Amino acid sequence: MSVRPQPTRVVFLGGLGRSGTTLLERLLGELPGCVALGEVVHLWARGVLADEACGCGEPFGACPFWLKVGDRAFGGWSAERAERVLELRRRVDRTRRIPGLARLLAEERAGAGVWRSPTVTEELGEYAVAYRRLYEAAAEVADSPVVVDSSKHASLAFCLAAAGVDVHVVHVVRDPRAVAYSWRRRVARPEDGVPMTVWSPARTSLHWLTQNLGLELLAREGVPVTRIRYEDLLGSPARTLRRLAAGLGVRPSLGFLGDGEAELSVAHTASGNPMRFAVGRIGLTRDDGWRTGAPPRQRSLVTALTWPLMLKYDYPWRLS
Repeated sequence: MSVRPQPTRVVFLGGLGRSGTTLLERLLGELPGCVALGEVVHLWARGVLADEACGCGEPFGACPFWLKVGDRAFGGWSAERAERVLELRRRVDRTRRIPGLARLLAEERAGAGVWRSPTVTEELGEYAVAYRRLYEAAAEVADSPVVVDSSKHASLAFCLAAAGVDVHVVHVVRDPRAVAYSWRRRVARPEDGVPMTVWSPARTSLHWLTQNLGLELLAREGVPVTRIRYEDLLGSPARTLRRLAAGLGVRPSLGFLGDGEAELSVAHTASGNPMRFAVGRIGLTRDDGWRTGAPPRQRSLVTALTWPLMLKYDYPWRLS
């Protein structure tokens, strides 16, 4: 008698970049039954089309894991499919479309009373199907019922939920002054040495507000959302991961955690920041360089622009 596979569950890490999402993804990927996929939203351009390195170090097109996933999901990867998904992304997966996606979710809840696949536009349905097939294939190849996608964008989380994907969002937040300081740094991409994007404190503040408010709205529409603060994750990794694992319904086997460190195995993450390549022991310490490194005027500007959500997330105005 064949064993029926468990349904695939998607853990979607949402928030603004430089908030600790890649670290959290790597830690969740060490839990039994979980597989970390990286930022799937960028897989189509950076993996399929540009053939950038997988987290294992192999080019995407030569990685055995992703080759199997592509075969099972689509009969193989193709530039045509990747370009089609990117075209759909430009049309449906945009921050400005979040209000319309929220209305879809609200109408579904009001009309049915229970979650089921809503009637969606043809393009949104096609876009979400590509992700669903990828998630299911990755879960099958990894023999893990839970896949972790650290794409971050609230708009993609809305697209998945509106199309009926079984998604649990983990909302990752960090003090916006620390995030703004990080976005001012010049960091080279390990794939090609090209400097990563640099944002001004004002622009970072706007994006911090937009992404976090989008995820707050998603929670209001009934999608499962669990909030995790970067500071709590680094301050008490075991307790934070144990609580998160319980909420996600996975076994909190934390043998990979030590005193202020974690032991990471190889991960097949398709995109993300340089930490996705880390293997072996890494330190789990908070990066608080912004407290002395960020100019006072910069900190004051970010505080003035973001203070309502800062208070909601228990970030003090004044530094102790």
